[in-house]
Amino acid sequence: MTFPAADPFAGLPQPPSVEAIQEARRQLAGRVRHTPSWEWQGLRIDAAKPEGAVVHLKLELLQHAGSFKTRGVLLAMQRLTDAQRQAGVVAVSGGNHAMAVSWAARSAGVSAKVVMPQTANPTRVAACRTLGAEVVLVEHVAAAFDEAKAIEARDGRAYLPPFESEEMALGASTLGMEFLIQTGQLDALFVAIGGGGLAAGVASAVKHFQPRCKVYGVEPEGADTMHRSFAAGEPQRIDAVRTIADSLGSPTAMPYTYGLCRRLLDGLVRIDDAAICRAMWLLFADGKLAVEPGGAAALAGMLQLRDQLAGKRIGVLVCGSNVDHRTFAQCMERGAPA
Repeated sequence: MTFPAADPFAGLPQPPSVEAIQEARRQLAGRVRHTPSWEWQGLRIDAAKPEGAVVHLKLELLQHAGSFKTRGVLLAMQRLTDAQRQAGVVAVSGGNHAMAVSWAARSAGVSAKVVMPQTANPTRVAACRTLGAEVVLVEHVAAAFDEAKAIEARDGRAYLPPFESEEMALGASTLGMEFLIQTGQLDALFVAIGGGGLAAGVASAVKHFQPRCKVYGVEPEGADTMHRSFAAGEPQRIDAVRTIADSLGSPTAMPYTYGLCRRLLDGLVRIDDAAICRAMWLLFADGKLAVEPGGAAALAGMLQLRDQLAGKRIGVLVCGSNVDHRTFAQCMERGAPA
């Protein structure tokens, strides 16, 4: 007697439905930028990309507040009650989520308090303050989560998680859907992983609308929580974040986004900081794009799998641009060819 194989995804969350993604896209219409997709051609990328491949970049770095985070944050803002709007919101972030919350709160007339680690880029901290948010600095990212929860309990502010929520996944899914509409059929799509909300949402859209397209999540070696979680079969935590891609520096994976990534991703790619800097240099030298380290991670992952992608139509999501000029210059120096 034979028995059916156990469902490897039993107990994992279900991705947002097609109807939910379409409704989120409708809700965001006119509120987020319809960022462009660009078929990347040039001497340097033609030499670096997989042989015979067509590479499309999704330029989400041009989004309000400089990253994809704005989509999910705006959806979360729309779902606040009147009482929550009056009390304000609180968020924790190393930069991009804090900036998106600050921008969205300002546009909605809502008070925002953002908790950031002392190691956060000073330019991002200053940007949050310029947008009107109150910034609370704490020792490290793990402490920031605890402080945000304490503020939520003490002040009654609505907590807007950086990745572990339906709204953040839905926001990212609208980005995935938009990219596919712009490019047509893709064979592979590369997306960076920090907490996993971006990859979970984008993969949700891809698997609904182009199920044959393989989706690869790309993680820095110094913040490889999703790799460790996949290996362990449950969300894992790392003791410290050690990567130049600070916007991808989540110290922990969490159940919802881990579950969606486990269910939907076709593979994970782990990259080092040197590969990130090389990708930043290539984007600037050949594409004239100034991106943050996390924004170049997806390209670095694609280049690492170059030999497997000959002749493919490839999507690369450039997810953010929030980097100060000193850090950018250092990365350019490190990533430039000898």
